[in-house]
Amino acid sequence: MTNSPKKIAILGATGSIGQSTLEVISGSPEHFQAYALTAHHSLGKLVELAKTFRPRYIVATDPIAAKAFDWSEVPADTELIIGHEAVKQVVSDSEVDTVVSAIVGRAGLEGTWAALEAGKRVALANKETLVLAGSLAMQLVNKHGGEILPIDSEHSAVFQGLEAGRKQDVARIILTASGGPFRNHTLNQLKEVTVEQALDHPTWDMGPKITIDSATMMNKALEIIEARWLFDIPANQIDVVVHPQSIIHSFVEYIDGSVMAQLSPPDMKLPIQYALSYPERRPSPASKLDFTQSMSLEFETPDMERFPALLLGKEVAERGGTTGAVLNAANEAAVASFLDNKIRFLDIVTASRAALDNHNFESNPTLDRLLELDVWARREVSQWIACC
Repeated sequence: MTNSPKKIAILGATGSIGQSTLEVISGSPEHFQAYALTAHHSLGKLVELAKTFRPRYIVATDPIAAKAFDWSEVPADTELIIGHEAVKQVVSDSEVDTVVSAIVGRAGLEGTWAALEAGKRVALANKETLVLAGSLAMQLVNKHGGEILPIDSEHSAVFQGLEAGRKQDVARIILTASGGPFRNHTLNQLKEVTVEQALDHPTWDMGPKITIDSATMMNKALEIIEARWLFDIPANQIDVVVHPQSIIHSFVEYIDGSVMAQLSPPDMKLPIQYALSYPERRPSPASKLDFTQSMSLEFETPDMERFPALLLGKEVAERGGTTGAVLNAANEAAVASFLDNKIRFLDIVTASRAALDNHNFESNPTLDRLLELDVWARREVSQWIACC
């Protein structure tokens, strides 16, 4: 056995998950090494990271932006490679131990797919890969001998809770949700929500797309779908509870009534480090709970009338097939339109529902077919916006 640090490739190194991953690496340089870092538009930030972490590779995935950028400050011992194909090159590198998939949305699919084809351990924050093509992704894991370890705090909590017992003894898993900034809003208030209000999350510091998903609770819908494939558990055994404090990150309930809960402050560095070091646990730079201070833990049943995205998540997790690709693409398109002030807050889920209802369902699609439907669903949302 070797004691050399694990070499980590981070897809989306300049985003919030990428930055938290680099904090974990900084805290344990004897265990982890930043081997490859990718970015799309934040090229100046990518160069600064290269100067700090001295990775073997940096990847600029946008060729046009890369061509216009001054790369003179890239360290001599770091190789710059450009384009989306370069992502496949670095995740397939024999030196890479773990690939952190931290690119948001559909854009993260190809890199994650290439890593699974290469049989790598994938520390997954890009839930859209499993939402879009969960069945096919898990087939890749089985075929090539790789593995997916979740970075999402909720799925990491479930993963840890499942370590406590046998899969056949699981009664259900319960994903927790903060409830977002509009947990107590009425339907009439939700009709008037602005972009600025929706971007003001009470607990987590995330990018705009994920923050809007949290506000609509579409993030929890996508997590239901992700959990269905990641843990191979039926949709009717996956529930959601609103927990505003974001201290309990999810539960696993067993048939004897025992419930395993994973608790920690809302800090992504803990699930990231657990995915990188699994099955070992090590001291972490993540913040710790202080049990000398009083705290209360509240739980509420989510209101499906005010947050109908959860119904979409349940439906897609149950039906599978082409539904995940359509929902994911439609939601991405609708969120982008909301951020551009083209539609209202409640229209995000309405447009996503319309696309889902209007598509021709297929139970066993190929990846190419799913990608075709990704394009179709975005166009469908644009047409919905134009006519409505």
